[in-house]
Amino acid sequence: MRVNAIVFACLAAFTGAACSPTADFQSSGRLARTSDLTLVQITEDHVGGITSETPYASKAIESALPGFTTDGIQTAVEDNTEWALAAFNSDGFQVLQVFKGQNGKVRTVHGVTHHLQGPNGERIGMTFSEVGSARSDCRVGKNLWRGMAICKSEGHPNVELVYAIPGYKGPFDQLPAENDLFDAELQRILWTPKG
Repeated sequence: MRVNAIVFACLAAFTGAACSPTADFQSSGRLARTSDLTLVQITEDHVGGITSETPYASKAIESALPGFTTDGIQTAVEDNTEWALAAFNSDGFQVLQVFKGQNGKVRTVHGVTHHLQGPNGERIGMTFSEVGSARSDCRVGKNLWRGMAICKSEGHPNVELVYAIPGYKGPFDQLPAENDLFDAELQRILWTPKG
């Protein structure tokens, strides 16, 4: 009788998760790391409608991203934490983090969800090997991004890809070993306006 209760509880938990609107399952039944839904496209010249000319202001960012709202957040960048404007889709899902430049315009944008796409089709959750990043195009992260690999997006010098290795234990002053880097997961896509 106890075995039946355990089986029922496991089946109920699995079924509940599968019906959840936030759960993405592949046909194999395991959680999908990436998405086919693209809320924002990142290119060399823009992130959605955000360009090098976009003022750093809620109304300007919301105008550049129709259907999105913004709110102030504090978040980690490589060397410290900063205030930024987070851009949320109509479901309240955080998609971007927008940082202020000294000129009153957007300094950089961080893509933080698997529902966006980089200039070469990169998606949050893809592995280093799936993206096809080259070790020679990467540097080791420091400070708050210690142990991460920060790589150029191929052919797009103003777009960087930030990879993390779950459970990585160092060394932190150099890029991870090739076999560790191979399975590193894309965590953020960073866009900086050209010029």
